[in-house]
Amino acid sequence: MAAAFFAAACSDDKGGGGEPTPPEISEKYYAGGLLGTAFNTTSVAYEQPTPAVNNAGMAQAFLNGEALFEKPFTADDTGVRKGLGPLYIRTSCLHCHPGYGHGQRIEGQFNTNRIGNGYLLVLFDEDDNYLTSFTGMPQTQAVAPFKPPIDETKIMISWHDYTDEWGNKFPDGESYGLIYPEVSIPEDAYYVPLIGVKGAIPYSGVNVRLESTIGIYGTGLLDAIADADLKDEYIRQEQAGVSLNPAIFANGNWVKTYAGTSHPLRFTYALSRGPLQDAAGANAIWNITNVTRSNRRYHYMTDAYAQVASRDADVQQDFYRLFPAQNKTGNVEADIYSYLMAPDKDLAVEMSDDDYVDFMVWHRGLAVPAARDLDDKIVQQGDVLFNKIGCATCHRPTWTTGEDRYTDPSGFFADADSRLPRYPNQKIWPYSDMVQHRLFMQNDIRTGWCRTTPLWGRGLSRKCTGADDRLHDCRARTVIEAIMWHGAAQSDARSTVEKFRELSKSERDAVVKFIEAI
Repeated sequence: MAAAFFAAACSDDKGGGGEPTPPEISEKYYAGGLLGTAFNTTSVAYEQPTPAVNNAGMAQAFLNGEALFEKPFTADDTGVRKGLGPLYIRTSCLHCHPGYGHGQRIEGQFNTNRIGNGYLLVLFDEDDNYLTSFTGMPQTQAVAPFKPPIDETKIMISWHDYTDEWGNKFPDGESYGLIYPEVSIPEDAYYVPLIGVKGAIPYSGVNVRLESTIGIYGTGLLDAIADADLKDEYIRQEQAGVSLNPAIFANGNWVKTYAGTSHPLRFTYALSRGPLQDAAGANAIWNITNVTRSNRRYHYMTDAYAQVASRDADVQQDFYRLFPAQNKTGNVEADIYSYLMAPDKDLAVEMSDDDYVDFMVWHRGLAVPAARDLDDKIVQQGDVLFNKIGCATCHRPTWTTGEDRYTDPSGFFADADSRLPRYPNQKIWPYSDMVQHRLFMQNDIRTGWCRTTPLWGRGLSRKCTGADDRLHDCRARTVIEAIMWHGAAQSDARSTVEKFRELSKSERDAVVKFIEAI
């Protein structure tokens, strides 16, 4: 039946802007709209191409990009996936995104070679500023003779029980558990000095948090939401008295946009990225692996690291042997520093333009799994309650994409470049307002502000990734735990959680079943 649905959704194929003929089912099943939904509920549900990809004849490019995502890069100087390092975070994207979904909760040693560990370290000072001696996503791996900025074998993750003000119980007596992570990094694990925006800081002044990856399916559809519509959502919430991050939006206008452009910030928990063509995977395929390409012809690196490594006797001893082409002056310290901090023209391109285009076809072309069981009476009851108690205030159910004349601030892709799939005028169901809110959780995310994570497709997480972990650091093991972490006294979702607590068990179960169905 799924195959029949998919075939129907792909008929009348005329290219990226064509309107396929839909099966005769409710539009709410089309989580990604007619051009962005895949009717697949198997363990590869997150990995499907959108109808728009197939419409535009991009199926092979999608498969090529998929291989770049899934397979490891190497430190070789030849081959398709060459150029890993000199520092890196993971050897492949799949390490962080098991089954293309959310990262998994990890306990004990912080081991980046473990498939499913989607954690990125967040290092910041007492004023919530990132440490400047480390890259924004700190690296814990290196290619010989270099040493990692942080020795990950010494990083440990521990989990602690938390009891909320209600004693982790609903009024009818049903209980739930809450846990949160703490990260410990001993001082001797740091290879580089601890430097913040105001200069050197003491070891005691360093804060460490975890942020996990989220599902990457449907990111092209989120990119297709018009900038003006995102602004309208901020205006609507501001006028309704919702607390907004003043560093992002205030008094009816943007305070901060992406990289000096007119584009609003829309991707990552911290809203650090704008258009998809210069965000999320477009950034990660470079800085996670440190593989250069024509529009990123430099290393993901800090000057603080280059200074330390260039003076390291161990690195100096083997540098010319392992990097003979870099013996340019005979001054090994100068040559090491120059290699690490080389200007664009002095570094070879390791990922070809064709490979990068294929990767972005894949990235922009990942479909959203169709919703499931929406004709179930309990799911329908949960839908009503989800809206009634206020969940939909932040987890906004629907958007309609714009013309999707996408842009690329990096200049690699032209506006609405024909090499990438497009999703114009699609009604989509991500269940996110794309806005940051605060939950005031124990050991909270840096700054406390976190973008509302889309809920679409999350009910398939265990089948696709092997885990149900939710929230920014995987602290929620179930939907109930995720909801109850929204309930702190100062939380923006406090009133919704209070109403959720007053529901009967069958009503709470209905809300959970609905969330798992969408």
